[in-house]
Amino acid sequence: MLNDFERVQVLSEALPFIQKFAGRTIVIKYGGSAMQNQVLKNKVIEDILFLSYVGLKPVLVHGGGPMINFWLDKLNIESRFHQGVRITNVDAMEIIEMVLVGKVNQDLVALINQKQGKAIGLSGKDAQLIIASKRFKLSENFVGNIESVNVDILNLLIKEGYIPVIASVAASLHGQAYNINADTVAGSIAGSLDAEKLILLTDTAGIMKDINDPKTLVKLADSNKINQLKQNNIISGGMIPKVDCCIQAINNGVKSAHIIDGRIEHALLLEILTKDGIGSMLI
Repeated sequence: MLNDFERVQVLSEALPFIQKFAGRTIVIKYGGSAMQNQVLKNKVIEDILFLSYVGLKPVLVHGGGPMINFWLDKLNIESRFHQGVRITNVDAMEIIEMVLVGKVNQDLVALINQKQGKAIGLSGKDAQLIIASKRFKLSENFVGNIESVNVDILNLLIKEGYIPVIASVAASLHGQAYNINADTVAGSIAGSLDAEKLILLTDTAGIMKDINDPKTLVKLADSNKINQLKQNNIISGGMIPKVDCCIQAINNGVKSAHIIDGRIEHALLLEILTKDGIGSMLI
């Protein structure tokens, strides 16, 4: 337990980072797996509120994989994945939308507001926040690509001091609903908002050369290094859409993207407000 002097010293050391990032937008993607521990979930929300109180402008994009899996299993709908992306048929699409928009999103909004924050829940359908299109050619696969992002509604909310909480469901111009990978949504929104940072809270320490050896964490990488790690199969499976959305966001003007372990208490603050951070930073 820190004494009063140590607490003040910690705040003093964080001050340069607070000054540097004050007034800047950060987009945080909160992964479904990292949400499962309610104690940690509370800490994550408190950290987001802390960042808001000291002048940063957080936007929260969330997944909900474990809860989606629970309800699909309960209804005997098979969960299938391709390169880390959920394959979504018409039955699964209805369940995914209900779980993400009706349950996960509203739980996060309620938790932020309960802690005296100002959160508003959105999906990609609201104010045509995201226009989607079909990602795969199969007729019974409602996985979506992002065609455009309407930042006007987000800028309006951010300007008024609200924290947008966004579920990764969107619709086409014809009204067809699509399930979009939440990492992809977070990356596109970060790029569209010219965000300072994109931060992916996950259930892994970051990009690891050896998942069993913490010392092999890749602390810093650019697109060339990422391509090399892909070629060597060090980046594979569910990590592929994460690094792809990070690189896309950086190409669209985001200053840096981070993949960090959301299971660590105060991971967000450690990554943003300390010199060394705790995860992988892409530039």
